[in-house]
Amino acid sequence: MPDLRPLPLLAVATSLFSATAAVAAPTVFDHARVIDGTGQAARPDVSVVVDDGRIVSIGGQAPANAQHIDLTGKTLLPALISDHSHVGLVSGTGAASTNYTRENILAALKQYTQYGVLTVTALGLNKSPLFDQLRHEQHAGANPGADLFGVDQGISAPNGIPPASMVHGLGPDQIYRPTTPLEARKDVDRMIDEGTDLVKIWVDDFRNDVPNGKVYPKLKPIIYRAAIDEAHKRHVRVAVHIHDLDVAKAVVDAGADIVAHGVRDKPVDQALIMAMKQRGTWYIATLDLDEANYLFAEHPEWLNNPFLAAGLNPALRAQFASSDWRIKTLAKPITPASRHALSINQHNLLILHKAGIHIGFGTDSGAAPTRIPGFAEHRELALTVAAGLTPMQAITLATGNAAALLQLSDRGLIAPGKRADLLIVRGAPDQDITAINHIDQVWQRGMKVSGALGE
Repeated sequence: MPDLRPLPLLAVATSLFSATAAVAAPTVFDHARVIDGTGQAARPDVSVVVDDGRIVSIGGQAPANAQHIDLTGKTLLPALISDHSHVGLVSGTGAASTNYTRENILAALKQYTQYGVLTVTALGLNKSPLFDQLRHEQHAGANPGADLFGVDQGISAPNGIPPASMVHGLGPDQIYRPTTPLEARKDVDRMIDEGTDLVKIWVDDFRNDVPNGKVYPKLKPIIYRAAIDEAHKRHVRVAVHIHDLDVAKAVVDAGADIVAHGVRDKPVDQALIMAMKQRGTWYIATLDLDEANYLFAEHPEWLNNPFLAAGLNPALRAQFASSDWRIKTLAKPITPASRHALSINQHNLLILHKAGIHIGFGTDSGAAPTRIPGFAEHRELALTVAAGLTPMQAITLATGNAAALLQLSDRGLIAPGKRADLLIVRGAPDQDITAINHIDQVWQRGMKVSGALGE
């Protein structure tokens, strides 16, 4: 496997932040219960000192001019990080290429912030130069909302996925569809020249285990192997969209650095586990992806939940409230297939976690209207715990692990020198994961950017 260096744009994020972060008075969070993102047990009743956008100390002496905030009964933890989301695709109840606007993307990034998700990785289907401009602006803190990383266009098969039925009007400005290895290499070079953080490849026929479901052309091994090889020659890592076990094995063998969805057709086996261990491959389960296909049709009463309502625009809320929509959704062949996929995905996540595979955190939020930015990440945590991981293990995936997958050493942990991207919740989410939904405050770069959500 090639010796891959840190991603170029990720490496400059810290310097951009240092040059532009707003200056605020030192802040001391007193009597905090601290989850530090490493997986270690929570520390009770400690003080966390923040100054100039960074964590200065934990339990250290407070500066004389500091403001004090009492967090008695509350838990302070790193803000959540998504390793797999999308931006600029969804508006209201539909997804379309025309939604890819500055205004729409910034609105989504602000919504992520309200849910305590302060770093978002948009894994493909992006348009240059807008995406590249927004990444630099978010790194510099020029706009409200989550920091932004990700993939520019991405690569899939001609007439393959994502289909137009998923994102209307999707074209060559958002995804490349090479027919030869040389074209694939040129597409990879174009993305890297634009400054992409990762290269994204789709290898899936999109049948999703639906009986007699439509099958789309799947990217050929000779094409994706060329793309992976070219990316590695230029020291950029590759994330691959998969669904099936055999494809996961094939792309790991080809050198994929990140398996960007969970294996959802059958249980993982020792062959895949050993290959991922040997190569150090990362894995992102995206459990919420399949659940979101039917969740809101099953639970119309959730519309009365302020935590969900905070993430719904009027059109989406009206759709969820429609009994006709709910009946049609639950009757679709994809619904039982999605339930089965979720159960397999959860089983595989637990197996891979126990095996010591590197696991990040993502949801595919923003790729479809029902994958709601911010809310989806909280559902992912609940589904991860339902899969058999402890609440602390789930939180670690979404903080320290998620930062490590992105090779970001400046966030994801509560430790001196790290960015003061903080999520403060009422209760103890390491004991009851639902407590992470009781958001009290969100701090970004040492400044409060959001308060209690949905209350």
